[in-house]
This record gives sequence, structure tokens and C-alpha cells, in this order.
Amino acid sequence: MSFVQSLQNNPALFIAVVALLSLMIGSFLNVVIHRMPKIIERQWRAEVAEASGQPLPDETAYNLMVPRSQCPSCGHAITALENVPVISYLVLRGRCAGCKTPISPRYPCVELLTGGLSALVAWNFGFTWATAAGLLFVWAMIALAFIDLDSFYLPNDITLPLLWAGILVNMGGAFVDLQTSVIGAVAGYLSLWLVYWGFKFATGKEGMGHGDFKLLAAIGAWLGWKMLPVVIMLSSLMGAVIGIALIAFAQHERSKPIPFGPYLVLGGLIALFRGEIGRAHV
Repeated sequence: MSFVQSLQNNPALFIAVVALLSLMIGSFLNVVIHRMPKIIERQWRAEVAEASGQPLPDETAYNLMVPRSQCPSCGHAITALENVPVISYLVLRGRCAGCKTPISPRYPCVELLTGGLSALVAWNFGFTWATAAGLLFVWAMIALAFIDLDSFYLPNDITLPLLWAGILVNMGGAFVDLQTSVIGAVAGYLSLWLVYWGFKFATGKEGMGHGDFKLLAAIGAWLGWKMLPVVIMLSSLMGAVIGIALIAFAQHERSKPIPFGPYLVLGGLIALFRGEIGRAHV
């Protein structure tokens, strides 16, 4: 029996393999979350300099691959053995191998979250193409949630490919039919676009960023228009509850904005696993 056949015939083995591989994906997502806002800011500086006729900033290459990850305090280059998901953090006791500066516990948390949600995808959809598609959806959503939390960015480099990928995946009916997917993308964008302009007309303020429109459009493309009311309701409810709690207990200033992207992500993930799509594959 081949390894592929073993995965197909043994759901527990399949889920375990997906979870372990996804821990490594979680490590890469930490890089994406940390570097993507900086890459965007570099692009903006270059565009401003070019538009104003100024010399382009003299900056070293910086992308998702280079330079190597290093400690922000002492510059210690992180070796392969120091970059094993979760395990390295535990072995190093949460400190840099060079200067012993504490490492944020969010790094292993993102890895564990990625592995856990990926295992849930594998359990929910089984040894099917829907699992492969669902993994891509979940990984992108995790990256978007944490990037928005850190920087209030929802990068086009992730939201737009995610939107088109949802339509392509559903050309084969992975989650919904193509018509439902396309309508979901359009309805997702327009629903928040209308809320944005209604709020701006009423108050003169911008209530959300355009990235939120694209994120909900992507969710609609993947899950279909029927799930959009559920996603909007869940994200709005969680956003209101958590926002009020932050203001009441964490001294969060009322005038300080709260990113909406993470709540859209939570609503989308709940809809994926507990909505009609998730129940249809269980």
C-alpha cells in the first residue's frame, strides 16, 4: 500500500500529517505577518519618491525570502534548528539563542493555530480536493487577521488573489457552484461598500478601510452569497462585544480605531466549519 493510499484509508493519519505540515506553514505565516506591512511601506516610499522626482530610497533587498530571519535586538541569524515550529521555542525557553531577549509567544501561537485549524479542515473535508482548497483559504485568513491587527493593512497582494482563487476553486464546485461564488464576491464587496458610504455620509468619517470590502468579497467568493449574512452578523457581533470590552476593561480610547478584518476572518472561519458548507462535508 502506497503512502497516498494510507492517507486516504486512514483519516487519523491524514489529519496528523496535515497538522504537522501546517505547523511549518505557520512558521512561514509568521514571516508573512511580520514582513508584509514593511514591504508595503517600502513600496509606498518608492512610489512617493518616483512621483515627486526624488531619488529612490537606497534600501537593501527585503522580501519574504531575504534577508534571513534574525533577532531584532542583537541581529543573531536564526538557524534552521532554532526555527523548528513550537519545539525550538520550547527548547530555547522563549529566548533568543544569542542575547537571551524574550521571544514573543505569538510566534508559536500562530504555528499552533495554523496546525489546529488545518487539522480541523482535514477532519471536516477528508481526503478531498476541498481540503487542499480549504487549507489555502485558512492560511490566507490567518495571515490577514494578524497583519490587520498589527498594522491596519489588508494587503491587495493577499486579498485579491484570495478572491480570484475562490472563484477558480468553485468552478469545480469545491464549496458552492460558480454562480453562487460570483454573486458572493460581488455582494460581499458591495455590502460593506454601501455601509462605508452610508456611514461617511452620515458622520463625515470613514468607518472602515477598503481592504475590508475586498476581504468580504473573497469570503463570498469562497463560501457563496448565502453565507454572507452569517459572516456579517458574526463579525459585527464579535466586533461589538470585544470592542466594548476593550474600552471598558483595557482602557482602549474610543477615538482609536479597531481593525475589522480579524472579525471578518473569525466570521468566515466559523461559517466554513459550522455553516452549510461544513455540514455538507461532515
